[in-house]
Order: sequence, then structure tokens, then C-alpha cells
Amino acid sequence: MPTPAFGKPPVPTGDLPYAPPRRVGDARNGLPVSPGEPAAARVPRRARLGRNLIAAIAVGVGMGAIILSSLLFVRQFFVVVLAVSVAVATWELAGALRRGAGIEVPLPVLLVGGQAMIWLSWPFGTAGLAASFGLTMVAAFLWRMRGGASHYVRDVTATVFTAAYVPLCCGFAVLMTVAPDGIGRVLTFMLPVVASDVGGYAAGVLAGRHPMAPTISPKKSWEGFAGSQVAGMATGAFCVVMFLGGPWWAGVLTGSLLVVSGTLGDLVESMIKRDLGIKDMGNLLPGHGGLMDRLDSMLPTAVVAWLLLTILVP
Repeated sequence: MPTPAFGKPPVPTGDLPYAPPRRVGDARNGLPVSPGEPAAARVPRRARLGRNLIAAIAVGVGMGAIILSSLLFVRQFFVVVLAVSVAVATWELAGALRRGAGIEVPLPVLLVGGQAMIWLSWPFGTAGLAASFGLTMVAAFLWRMRGGASHYVRDVTATVFTAAYVPLCCGFAVLMTVAPDGIGRVLTFMLPVVASDVGGYAAGVLAGRHPMAPTISPKKSWEGFAGSQVAGMATGAFCVVMFLGGPWWAGVLTGSLLVVSGTLGDLVESMIKRDLGIKDMGNLLPGHGGLMDRLDSMLPTAVVAWLLLTILVP
């Protein structure tokens, strides 16, 4: 057998048996691990830390400052923040669909329709949100007809999905914002999700051993989810009692369900990215990826929070 080139395995010659070297598997590369050994246990703690922690914290603090300042000084200015976020996130998701699967969605229709959902939710409530979403779907059906029948169903389905996932879900955050006690409702919606991320991150890094969904998000563990639940329920109880004057048990229930919806939202976006074969939706936020990568847990949670607070703390 000839001398192998540097950095490459030897090439088999003749009838000599040859087996390439076996890589050691872990939760990061998806290869097999030893029987009975949890995948999360094979990932070193430094690997479980994930992205650039300093950059991620700095960006998170900056985003929190923008949200709090818009809420506390002029509450309705938060609607402007939501409108800009919807436009950027829609742009990112449309680009990810194009890069990952060659799906072309009518971006002008989505951008205009998304803004209509945000701004019509303010004066007209759920009626304005539903009507603008329906009109956006009709406009997407008509706009895409110009491209012919090839992949028509695929593209309009992705368009409706994008419109529902980003601006429609975000419209429920607008409904909470413009309520008479809008500041308290928005804080009760957002703070448990933030606490869930922090509690889940800490518990996962320190004690994560049992993967929650190894084929979707290998770094998520049941221990981290438990930490998210504790932090989310405590924060939910505090927010409902202090900001909305509701009973503590309503806050505990709200916090717990918001943790569930936020976790599922994060897993849904992970599924989307795996299907498209991409790591991040964008690169706008250092340490986080794109804005859509930060809104993944917030978008479906806005719907759940609006419904829960409407029922439990009317």
C-alpha cells in the first residue's frame, strides 16, 4: 500500500480490506454514542455554552433596553418596534426559504400585509388582524399567479405559513400593547419567556444530562426545561400580581404555559432550519444569528399569552 498523503486516509489497493477510521459520536455531530450513555453527557460543558456568550448578552441587553424604553416612555411606540421587527423577520424567513429550498414567496405582499396586520390591530383589534391576514392570503394567491403553475402550491403555502408565523402571531402582541393595562400585559408576556431562557440555560449547562429532543435540538435537556419551568412560573406569578393585580395562581399557570409554548416555538424553528439545511435565519445579531432566531419562542407565545391573560386576568 502506498504512503498516504498528509491528512488523508490511505486509499485501498487490490483486494486488501479497508475500513475508514470510525469517528466518535456525540450530540453535536449526530453520530452514535455508547449504549446507555445520554448524548448530552458526551458534550463538554464548553460546547454546551453555545454561541459567543459576551456578544449574546450585550445584544440581549440592548434589545431589552429598546423594548423597555418604548414601553415605559410612550407605550404605543412599542407598536413601532413590533412593526420593524415583523418586517426584518419576514425578510429573513423569506431569504431562508429561498436559500434553503428554492421557495420563492412574494416578499412585497408579505411586507405590506405584515404591516397591515400590525397597524390595523391597533384601532380594530382582532377584527383588523383577521381581515388583514385574509387579504394578505388573497393577494399572495393572485400575485403568485404571474409566475405560472410550476410550484404554485408550494410557494403560496410557504407564503401563508410565513404570514401566519411572523406578522399574525406578532399582531397578538399588539393587541396586548394597546389594552388599557398594556404595559403590564406585555411585561407579563415577555418576562417569563426571558426568565425561561435564563433558567433553562443555567440548568442545562450545570446539570443537563437527558436530551429532550436529540434529533431536533441536541442541546436541550429535560433538566434545562425544569429550570425554565421554575424560573417561568416564579416570574409569571410576580408579573400577574404586581403588574395586573391578578391572583398568584393565575401567574403560576400563565408562566408555566408560556414556558411550554416558548420551548415548542424554539423547537419548531429548529425543525424549520434543519429542513432548510441552515444554521441561522440571518446574521443581524452577533451571538444570536438573525432577529428571527430571537423571535422564535416569542411569536407563538404571544398568541398563548393573549389568550391566557384575556381569560385569567380580564
